[in-house]
Amino acid sequence: MHTPDSLPLLGITMGDPGGVGPEVCARALADPDVYRICRPLIIGDAAIMTNAVAFSHLDLAINGCSAVTDGRFAWQTIDVLDLANLPLAELRHKTDTAAQGRASFQYIKRAIDLALAGEIDGTVTAPISKAAINLAGFHYSGHTEIYGELTETTDYAMMLADGRFRVTHVSTHVSLREACDRVKKERVLRVIELTAATLHQLGIEQPRIAVAGLNPHCGEGGLFGTEDDREIAPAVTAAVAEGIAAEGPLPADTVFSKMQGGLYDSVVVMYHDQGHIPAKLVGFHYDEKTDSWDQMAGVNVTIGLPIIRTSVDHGTAYDRAGDGRANPQSMIEAIRLAARLAA
Repeated sequence: MHTPDSLPLLGITMGDPGGVGPEVCARALADPDVYRICRPLIIGDAAIMTNAVAFSHLDLAINGCSAVTDGRFAWQTIDVLDLANLPLAELRHKTDTAAQGRASFQYIKRAIDLALAGEIDGTVTAPISKAAINLAGFHYSGHTEIYGELTETTDYAMMLADGRFRVTHVSTHVSLREACDRVKKERVLRVIELTAATLHQLGIEQPRIAVAGLNPHCGEGGLFGTEDDREIAPAVTAAVAEGIAAEGPLPADTVFSKMQGGLYDSVVVMYHDQGHIPAKLVGFHYDEKTDSWDQMAGVNVTIGLPIIRTSVDHGTAYDRAGDGRANPQSMIEAIRLAARLAA
C-alpha cells in the first residue's frame, strides 16, 4: 500500500526508549488504516525501533532515513528518521537514565524544528519520562512546556480529547497551591479563546464551552473561596462579549456528566487533576483478569502553538515496557487527530 503524496506528513517522536513509546509506535504503524490518512515518519533511533518490532513479534521492516525525503511511506515498512542517539547496548527498559532522557529530548527538538521549517505537517509524541529528561539536564515539567519554549509560544494550553469528551487546562504540571494562584481572569479567558479556536478547527461551527469552578460549589458565594466570583466569572463574561458560547463557573462535580450528555463541546478546567481524572476515567479501562489495559483511549493536544502537536494520553508505563504487551490505541487516536488537524 503506497501513500499518496497529498496526505499529511506526520513526525512521530519515539518517546523515552526505556518506556512503551517505541512499542506503541510500532504497533500503531502495523495498522494499515494509518497509512490511509497520513504519511508517518518515526523520529528516533532505528536500532531501538528494530528491537521494539522484534520483541512485539511484528512482521514489519525498518527503513532508516537520514532525511524526511528518504521516507517510503508504505505499509509494512516503518520509516525512521534515525538520529542514532542511543546505542542498543545502552537501552534500559523500565529505568530512568540520563542517556535515554537526552535521546528523547532530541527527538522532540528535531520534530519541532522540522515542523517549524515546514518539512512535516504535524507532530505526534510518544511518552517521555520527566525524571529522565531532568537527569539529562533538560529542566522541563513535560512535553507541553518543551513545545511552548522551543516554539517561542507564551499562550498555549493542554487539551485532552476522547471523541466528544474534551477538557482544556488553565494550568497543568504545577503544585496544587500554585495552580490556585494561576487562576486569573486573563489566563482563564485566554484558555477559553484557545479552546473555541481549536473546536472551530475541528469543524464545530458553534462550540459550547463550559468553564469549571475552582472551589467546591464554585465557592458558594464566597463561603469556600473567592476565585470563582473574582476571576473565573469575569473571564466567562468577557468571552461571551467576544461571541463565544461560554458558560460558568459551573460545579466541577456535575459539569463533565453534562458534557457527556451532549450539553457542551468542551470543559475548561482549572488544574491538572480536575481534567485528567475524568478524562482517564472515561478513556482508560484496566482488566484485572488479564493484568492489562484493554482500553487506553484519549489524546493530548497542545493548543495555541504555531505547529500541530498531539500525543498519547498516558505515560511511559515502565511496568510493562519491553514486554510486548503495550496498547497502541491512544497512539493511533493521536495520529488520527493530528492528521485531521493537518488536513
